[in-house]
Amino acid sequence: MSKIAVEKVREFRAEAKFQRTSPQKAKLVLDTIKGMRVEQALNTVHFSTKRMAPVIEKVLRSAIQNATYVSQEQGLDVDVDNLYVRTAVANEGPRMKRIRPAPMGRAFRYQRRLAHIVVTVAEKKSPSAAVVAEPEAPSVGKRTTRPAAKKTAARKTAAKKAPVKKAAKKTAK
Repeated sequence: MSKIAVEKVREFRAEAKFQRTSPQKAKLVLDTIKGMRVEQALNTVHFSTKRMAPVIEKVLRSAIQNATYVSQEQGLDVDVDNLYVRTAVANEGPRMKRIRPAPMGRAFRYQRRLAHIVVTVAEKKSPSAAVVAEPEAPSVGKRTTRPAAKKTAARKTAAKKAPVKKAAKKTAK
C-alpha cells in the first residue's frame, strides 16, 4: 500500500440566493474573476460596469470574511493574501411567471429569472507543500497485467480517385 501525505485544501464559500437577474448575465461577471487572487478579483468586480457587479463583490467579500472567521474559530492558519477564487457559479433559481397586457384584450406570459450566486475561495498552497507518494511495489503472489498493446496500424481512409475524363474523339472528315 502506498502512503500519501495530502493536506486537505480548505474552501470557504458564500451564497447569494434569489438575485433578480438571469444566471447568464451573472456568469459574465463571474467568469472574469475565476482563478484570480482575491485582491485582484475585488478590484476587477469593483470597477466592472455590469449591474450584477456590486452583488458579486458583496458575495466575494462575504466568502473572504467566512475564511477569516472559520480560521479564527477552528484555530487554522489561513493567510487571506493567499486566497484565490476557486469557483464562481451562477445557478438558476425559480422563475417568476408574469403576464403582460397585449392588444385586443389578450395577455402575453413572460418569465422573470432568478439566480443563485455561489463563490468559493481557497488558499493557494506553496510549491513546497507538494503531494508525496511512494511507488507501489508489486507483491509476489499477484499477477501483474501488461498494458494493452497499442494498435500500430491506424485505419486510413482511402483517397478518392478523380474521375478520368475521356478525351472527346474528333473525327476529321
